[in-house]
Amino acid sequence: MTDTYTRPEDDPTLIDWGSRQAAAVVPFDVIGGRPVNPYAPTGVRHGRGQLWHWGEQVCADAIVTAFDEDGHRWLVMVERGDGHGWAFPGGTVDPDDEGPLAAAIRELQEETCLALEGAWEALPARYVPDPRASDEAWMVTVPARLHLGTVRRSDLPVPVGADDAARAAWVRADGYADLVAYLKATYQGEVFAAHEAVLYDLLG
Repeated sequence: MTDTYTRPEDDPTLIDWGSRQAAAVVPFDVIGGRPVNPYAPTGVRHGRGQLWHWGEQVCADAIVTAFDEDGHRWLVMVERGDGHGWAFPGGTVDPDDEGPLAAAIRELQEETCLALEGAWEALPARYVPDPRASDEAWMVTVPARLHLGTVRRSDLPVPVGADDAARAAWVRADGYADLVAYLKATYQGEVFAAHEAVLYDLLG
């Protein structure tokens, strides 16, 4: 559905796209004052889709893993409160005073109540195929990874769903297929569509 532009902030042609393009994590074009999703078409030609912003929105996701005493890999995930499935803890980066790494650590604490220190590593930024996107509004993310090493299952820090996460848990993730099967068997859950590709790349 196309937005009806009744307010200045609803009209993309009034946005300073030059400055946004200069700061973009993933380069994009602007045609006729309207941003163009670098991975269009999405199926929604005009408008902001369900994202409520124009153009690129930068997010950060926390990827926290550990091996248990039996050699199984576990990953912290949250069940999104909006019904879109299980995802990494994450959210938008404050463009004024926050970097992606700090945002990922903050979002992890807000959504799982875990405050974890260690050798955090920012991974390369990537486009996110968010099902709520349009050809004029999309998401990119900068994943941040923390591996806790080998930890007994009973000693893993306990995540608790908070903020906009319905719940949080350690999910077995020896591989992508293993993760999908675990979510279905344990929670009758599915992976958030926007995170399928990065999970597959991460887990194999």
